Formats: sequence, C-alpha cells, structure tokens
Amino acid sequence: MSDLVLGVSAYYHDSAAALVADGVPVAAAQEERFTRRRHDSAFPARAVEYCLDEVGATLRDVSAVAYYEDPELKFRRVLATFAGSAPYAFPAFQATLPAWLKWKRRTADTVRRELLELGLGRVPRIDVRKHHESHAASAFFPSPYESAAVLCIDGVGEWATTTMWHGRGDRLRPVAEIRFPHSLGLLYSAFTYFCGFKVDSGEYKLMGLAPYGKPRYAGLIREKLIDVKPDGSFRLDMRYFEYLRGEVMTGRGFERLFGGPRRSPEGPLTEREFDLAASVQQVTEEVVVKLARSARERTGEKNLVLAGGVALNCVANGKIINAGIFDEVWIQPAAGDAGGALGAALAVAADRGARRTHVGTGKDAMSGSLLGPGYSDDEIAAYLDGKNVPYTRLEPDALAREVAKGLADGKIVGWFQGRMEFGPRALGARSIIGDPRDPVMQSAMNLKIKFRESFRPFAPSVLDTDAKDYFDLPQESPYMLVVTQVAEAQRVEAAESDAKGLDLLKVQRSTIPAVTHVDSSARVQTVSEHNNAPYHRLLTAFKEETGCPVLVNTSFNVRGEPIVNTPEDAYTCFMRTNIDLLAVGNFLLEKSAQPEWHEDNDWREAIPLD
Repeated sequence: MSDLVLGVSAYYHDSAAALVADGVPVAAAQEERFTRRRHDSAFPARAVEYCLDEVGATLRDVSAVAYYEDPELKFRRVLATFAGSAPYAFPAFQATLPAWLKWKRRTADTVRRELLELGLGRVPRIDVRKHHESHAASAFFPSPYESAAVLCIDGVGEWATTTMWHGRGDRLRPVAEIRFPHSLGLLYSAFTYFCGFKVDSGEYKLMGLAPYGKPRYAGLIREKLIDVKPDGSFRLDMRYFEYLRGEVMTGRGFERLFGGPRRSPEGPLTEREFDLAASVQQVTEEVVVKLARSARERTGEKNLVLAGGVALNCVANGKIINAGIFDEVWIQPAAGDAGGALGAALAVAADRGARRTHVGTGKDAMSGSLLGPGYSDDEIAAYLDGKNVPYTRLEPDALAREVAKGLADGKIVGWFQGRMEFGPRALGARSIIGDPRDPVMQSAMNLKIKFRESFRPFAPSVLDTDAKDYFDLPQESPYMLVVTQVAEAQRVEAAESDAKGLDLLKVQRSTIPAVTHVDSSARVQTVSEHNNAPYHRLLTAFKEETGCPVLVNTSFNVRGEPIVNTPEDAYTCFMRTNIDLLAVGNFLLEKSAQPEWHEDNDWREAIPLD
C-alpha cells in the first residue's frame, strides 16, 4: 500500500481531515458536511472515517498523523496577549484559561484520544506542524510549479499572520514573517464585525458589498489604522482594535472614527456600510499587491501560490493577476483552515520523501478539488426508491441535454454529481445552477432558493475554451478564486439611472446579468473536461442549446447550512426550496412530480445567522 499520511485541523473553525498517498491528495472533507453544523469546529471524526474508507484503509495503514498547528506555541501567544492587555483582558482570560490548561495546549494528546475512540486500529505518532507552514504546504506542494513564491495571509496562526516562503522541488524555505497582533486578516475581520457580519464567515459578504460603495474611508484607514511600507509589511494601531482583549473586534475607537455604532446584525444596510466595505477592500488590495511584488523580488520566481483566509479574497487575487507581477498565480481551493489539514499532511509526506510527480504535466494535484464523498447510481437509486421518489433515469449525455433545456426555459437546477468539493466553493459537483442571461435570476436565487441577502452576487462557470470571449481573464480560474471584469464584447450600455446602493442591482450591464456584479465584475470558474467531466458536459449542452457557454453556479445549500453531501441532503434541500429540477447522479427529478413535502417544524426559523 502507498505511504499514507492523515492530516487533521480542528477546534477553531472549519475542522477537516485529509489523506495523502505518497504525497498525492486522495481524500479530504470538512466535518460540517457530515454533521450539518456550519463551520463545525469539533474533532473531524466523520471526515477522518470518510478519508480512510475512501481508500479502504484503517489507522493501522497510516504512517503518520499531522496536526495543522502548534498548540504549545499558540498557548504562549495567548498568554502573552492577555498579559500585555491586563487588566482589561482579565474576563476573557478567565473564561478561556481553563480549557487551555485542561486540554488545548496538549491538543496532540486530544487528537490521539479521539482517534483511538474511533476504533480503527493503532494510532501512529502525531506530528505537529506550524499553522503557516501548513498553509504554505497546502499551496505549494499540490501546485503545478517546480518552484514558486509562496504567500500566506490570514488572521493569525500561532504568532504569524503573514508569511512569505520560497518553494523549490519538495522543500519550502521561510523568507519573511509578520506577527500578531498586526494582521491584514484581522483588519478585514474588524470591518466585517463593524458592518454587522459574523467574523470568520461573513468576510465574503463584506467583499461582495464593496462594489456598492465608494472608498471614501480608505484614506482614514491608511492614516489611522494601518501603516503600510513599500514592501507590503505593515503595522496596525492597536488603540482602535479590541481583539487583544478577547471579547469583540472593535469598540469606541472605531465608533468615533467612523461616525457611529456598529451595525446590528440583520439591521438595514446603509451607505456607510457600503463605503466601509469599499474602503477596507481597497486598502486590502493595495497591501496584498505590495506583498506580491515583494515576494517576486525576494524569491525571483515567476509563479506565485497563495493560501490562508485572505487568499479567499478573490477580488484581491484578481488584482495580483492583473498587475502582471507573476506569469501565473495558483490558489489553494481550500485556502482557509480546512486546507491546513491537507497542508500538514503534505508537509509530513514531503519530509518522508514523497515526490511531486505531477509537476511537469501542467496540472495541479488537487483533482479539481473533488476530494470528498461520491455516490454510485445504485446508492442513489436505493435512497430514492426507499422514499418512493419519482424520477427519470438517463444516460449522461441525455441528462445533460434535458437539464440544459430546463435551464434555457428558466428553471433552477440542483446539480449533484461525482465527488464533493473540498473547500468553501461549489465547483459543479454540489451546485445550484441557472441561466445567466436571465436578468431576474440573481434575485430569484437569492431570495427564493438561498434565502439570503439580496445584494450577494453569484459566480459564473464558463467552458475554459470560451472564457476569454466572456471575461477579461488572463489565466485559468478552476477554483472560482479570481474576480475579473466581464469582457467588453458582453457589456451592454446601461440605461441612465440615478440608482445607488442596492438599487444598482436593477441595472443591466451585460448579456449575462445574473453573474455580472454592480461594478461589471464576476468571480469566474473556468471548467475543463479534465477537472470535472459531468459539469463540462452540461456547459457544452447548454452552449449547444442557447449559444451561451456560461451558467450561474452557487453552492447547493441554503443560508446557514453547509453544502449538501449525500443524496438525502440534496433531496431535502430540493424539496425545501423553489428549485425546479434535481439532477442527482444519472437521475432527473421534477419538482412538480414529487409527493407533498412535510417537516415537523419550520426549518427556516432555526437557520442561524451567518
């Protein structure tokens, strides 16, 4: 059997497990997909069981278990932070210290105990890696490059908040580091919190809100909050932040600076929130581009790879690419803490002599990020038949044609095919899809399907061979992590309008309005047959039906819930929402043909704010 290394991330948010065989990712999943608890931070027991089951292994077959950060080093940072913030931080210190003393600083022992309780055999040694090393390894080792500059930016690991690395062959060398409390990720999270969204999950909402506003606070942010040097290094003025005290992100300093109290969650969005989002987004982009230039200068590399939570800021990623600093940029699709499980495993595998055999093929080692569970037609049929669900079974080509016709007729489709995606983005395996040409599709999907805020943009999936006809995209974007402008050829002249704020949504700007944001941008996913054959087949069928090689692609879930994992999850979401068709494996289900759906309670009332 191959040399197997199991990676684990847990106990903060987005717990996950990943398995690599001879240095190649073969299985990975977030625990939330199994427990149905959004951003589940518990030990990823079910994700571990899945990873081992995927390759027919037990823990006896695993040579090492890698944990994604160093708890002892993190504990020292926590102690130093509380000591430096005394006496104000004492309540938070008092609340968190017992857990640190009881188990958190000995997380490796906790991981070992949790693995033993799974009853899957002996537990190999637990290899603890540093947080940013795990990010860097997740970015470089699966990338298609023999060598590359590596940039990792997030909130905080143990001490590091931003790190620069040089990857060559099967080795990573640290180049530079910025340390806590100075953090670009925490700066962005502070504005996320101040604008009324949830930290560690609402940052993408702030990014989506930015185009509605003007960056009129950007100068104030540069003057008061962050001092940025020409090489991208920076320092925050901690007088304006509260996170050192452990309770909230911002306080009175922010309120005085930005003209009033924090927006309450679910409160109305005002021009101030639009402008705050635009301002911190602009400053973030400036810092990230400067860091990228510095990485080019300090490593001499022509390619860049990215990881860390800030690498999910696809607008900033687009700015790096469009700046022409590097020939190519590759971003780890699970760039956040879930990807740390994979990175830790890859780092240990590299130490054990694993070779990056995919380098030279021009392709990465992520298998399109389709590393989660898949279900055979027999398994899907067993579920559907067991529930007496009416369906039509079709061959793959016929299924694609039927779904394409439905999409062209304005129907919204739940698309459940193959193995589940690893990371926060639906990439055409667990997706809700629609016709991008329909000017009301964006609002319909937000309000009637996703049950979420109307301002949220949707992403386009496009055939890789047609991408440049629709988007100003200088390279592939297989993981939906780059924002760029819609191509001039697809733009339409907007009627004169005094619209501002959320009314900007009503102004049509392109031939694909459902995926064109208010600044004429789009978060693009390019789809190749190599990365996802079923989804490529559907896009091809839709192009043949309509002449358009683009589809709306959003994650197969509703607000507050994780992306669906099983056929049962898919059918439940299908019946709870206004999705018209469900394509699950080779089975096509029509909503109008389904039996009446009953639930014991109003599930929407139980959806947590996110």
